[in-house]
Amino acid sequence: MTADWKKRWDGLRIGSLRDLFGVDLPVIGMVHLWPLPGAPGYTGYGMDAVIEAALADARALARGGVDGLIVENMWDLPYHVGRAVPPEESACHAVAARAVVEEASVPVGINVVHNGGVVTLAIAVASGARFIRVCLLTGAQVWDTGEFDHGCAAELLRKRKELGAEHVKLLCDVDKKHAVRFPGIDLATHIEWTEFYGADALIVSGRMTGDAPAVEKVRAAKEVAQRPVLVGSGATEENVAALLRWADGLIVGSSLKRDGDPTNPVDEERVVRFVAAVRSVRG
Repeated sequence: MTADWKKRWDGLRIGSLRDLFGVDLPVIGMVHLWPLPGAPGYTGYGMDAVIEAALADARALARGGVDGLIVENMWDLPYHVGRAVPPEESACHAVAARAVVEEASVPVGINVVHNGGVVTLAIAVASGARFIRVCLLTGAQVWDTGEFDHGCAAELLRKRKELGAEHVKLLCDVDKKHAVRFPGIDLATHIEWTEFYGADALIVSGRMTGDAPAVEKVRAAKEVAQRPVLVGSGATEENVAALLRWADGLIVGSSLKRDGDPTNPVDEERVVRFVAAVRSVRG
């Protein structure tokens, strides 16, 4: 007989991505925020401009047919790591995300680069987001900024319970762009650890922003994973069929921007074509 505590623990997790996004093989579009106050790229334009640009991208993604959104501090580079994210940047992130949540008709999530953990959860709670992308729940790795980082599972899950936020779901990277795992932590091991510590779904990405993971890597993840697997970078209209042979969903940003340039606004026509390609696979 399963103990009551174990039933509750298992019950916190989604059964499938359909439980969160309402469809199989969901498309989750990225809302890349302009540099926030405090970031080197910020030039004093103020939060109204940040929010206006975020809402324009969110609307274009929604009209194009995506099934979810992630609001991310994409241009707060060079990135801070973990809890080092400055309070001014996380507060501004929450304000912008709340504006997106209030208008969106699809689930909205939060990501803080690099691996905000508790910071990401705090923004989700403040904004009303329904899920977060956790860049390193377990294990250890080196980021492109040079910092050695480790998993945040113990702190994150305790804080989630403390804040009454166990409805916020955890989409967790197991092969993260902009990073190299600590030697000896292979993909299968990282998946096993991440699932053990409460992930709702797993994410596999390429080397850097806009790079797709090899299909063989997605297949390898899917073959050992017990949780749904998403592709976290590099999905395009041309490669969705190959990726979705193994993946359960896609997180997409760069290829939906005008000219495929991640610094540009979202191109609604590109979104429409991308979503149509995914729907043909669903069909």
